[in-house]
Amino acid sequence: MLSKRILRGVAAGEITEAYLRWPSRLAEPGSQLSTTVGLIGITAVDQVDPAGLTDADARRAGFGSAAGLRASLDKHGRGEVYRLALTFDDPAPRPVQPPVALDGRERASIDRQLARLDVSAPRGPWTREVLEVLRRRPGIRAAELAAEHNRPVSRCKSDVWRLRELGLVEPVEAGFGLSARGLGYLEG
Repeated sequence: MLSKRILRGVAAGEITEAYLRWPSRLAEPGSQLSTTVGLIGITAVDQVDPAGLTDADARRAGFGSAAGLRASLDKHGRGEVYRLALTFDDPAPRPVQPPVALDGRERASIDRQLARLDVSAPRGPWTREVLEVLRRRPGIRAAELAAEHNRPVSRCKSDVWRLRELGLVEPVEAGFGLSARGLGYLEG
């Protein structure tokens, strides 16, 4: 019923409403949806006139403007427009992976690869700092990481991708976290 974009936004606290076109009312207030990001609560379901939607309504739904929200509604679904008030009730349980034990040769190889990334970066060493942030805050999104380090989002995504190629980082919930190998590296 809800797109991945909406689910991630609700989990991050950025989206509190969704607007959907339905042939008839398909949800009730007080119900919960079990999703890939966790339990999403529906606190209200109201039929609305799309012409009356404001920019503030659109922002609560993750859109930049009411015109953008209306254009999306025109493309998706048939029937009346319903506003769903949403809450993030409980994160999806994440299986706990024990750290992978790395032998001396594997650790030395990772050290060399990370040193190469650090040396080639104009801003200086960065890999250890990013790995530590991912350990402290599993599920952090690239945009949050970028804001924390005052860097462009595209550069942070590139950094995380490089660490992911080394097997140290993996997708977690709506963002990124350490893999079992990455955890083993930091704890070893």
